[in-house]
Amino acid sequence: MEIKPTTELDCIGFYCPIPIIKTRELMDTMQPGDILKIEADDPAAEADLKIWAKRTGNRLLQFTRQGAILTFLIEKVG
Repeated sequence: MEIKPTTELDCIGFYCPIPIIKTRELMDTMQPGDILKIEADDPAAEADLKIWAKRTGNRLLQFTRQGAILTFLIEKVG
């Protein structure tokens, strides 16, 4: 089943901590149930965004890696 994101964030070319900062800023403007698609190429983003989602109570719906591109689908909860 394909998950349709509400909003997309391109973090290609940005390195820690920029992907987390941009993700947090955008998620703060979203409504519960909205889904954010994030693409990043910083290898640290995999652990950073997975931990961030867990700590903030948001739900990581999907994570994929295609070459150097990491794609996250995170649902805003509450």
